[in-house]
Amino acid sequence: MRTLIALCLLAFVAGASAQCVCSTMKWATCDGSPCVCTLPVDDNVKVSVDCTKLIPKCFLMKAEMYRARNKLDTRSSIGGKPVETAFVDNDGIYDPECESTGQFKAVQCNRTETCWCVNSAGVRRSDKGDKNIKCEPVETYWVRLQLKHKQLATPLDDTKLKTGVENAILERYSIPKNVVEKVEYDKDARLIVVDVKKEMGNRDIDLSRMAYYMEKDVKILPLFRNQSSTLQLSVGGTKVELEDILVYYVDEKAPTFTMKSVTGGVIAVIVVVVLAVVIGLLVLFFLRKRERAHFQKTQQREMDPMSS
Repeated sequence: MRTLIALCLLAFVAGASAQCVCSTMKWATCDGSPCVCTLPVDDNVKVSVDCTKLIPKCFLMKAEMYRARNKLDTRSSIGGKPVETAFVDNDGIYDPECESTGQFKAVQCNRTETCWCVNSAGVRRSDKGDKNIKCEPVETYWVRLQLKHKQLATPLDDTKLKTGVENAILERYSIPKNVVEKVEYDKDARLIVVDVKKEMGNRDIDLSRMAYYMEKDVKILPLFRNQSSTLQLSVGGTKVELEDILVYYVDEKAPTFTMKSVTGGVIAVIVVVVLAVVIGLLVLFFLRKRERAHFQKTQQREMDPMSS
């Protein structure tokens, strides 16, 4: 009898241990009863994570940088701006400073002496400066997802596409359907443009988590533990695979980029254009001056006989 009880207890413990996993983050480790999960983000540093939700983007970026430094695996092998102040993440991944809640600190320096301001999605929204730079927390309230799907035998049904997008975002990322404001489709370009927008001042929904998970789902590999398949949309019974994604961020306050942030290539083009215009004006000036001098000489020769 005692042996049977012991075996039952062992089976129960094994079953409980098997359930103690982090379904939303494959790099997290879990243990205990109740189940506690942590995510390594630096040498000998782990953060506690709530695996019933998507993990904050700031923690995910720190974990990816930590794994990259330690040579751990992180990966395997219509559109345009919604508004003029929208911008994309051109700086890519860096090693961020996070609040205890997983939110990005407003100032980021990537372990260097050069710092910049970021929004709630951790995307740079200012020019770079020194460690005295002043930044305020700014929320991203609108994300535009520019998705390109793989070749299909027939174009998608526009009327069913929005429902497919809403269902995918709700089921995979736990984002309410009502924040999917608009879905547009260009069948010739195989382009699906999705505007996901929350009310300004809303802090209950974190759009940056959804966008980060989705980028990994489309471009690399899913971050979910038991999810090996990439993101697919179900549109009227048709499975739609995605092959590319571009994310635009719109903040509650416009970014503070200046001309200092313009790339060298763009500056070079501007300089060339300005020089071409100046040279053209100078050539036109000298040509007119020469024509005027020639006209005066000709007029003088014609008037000479009349003077005699």
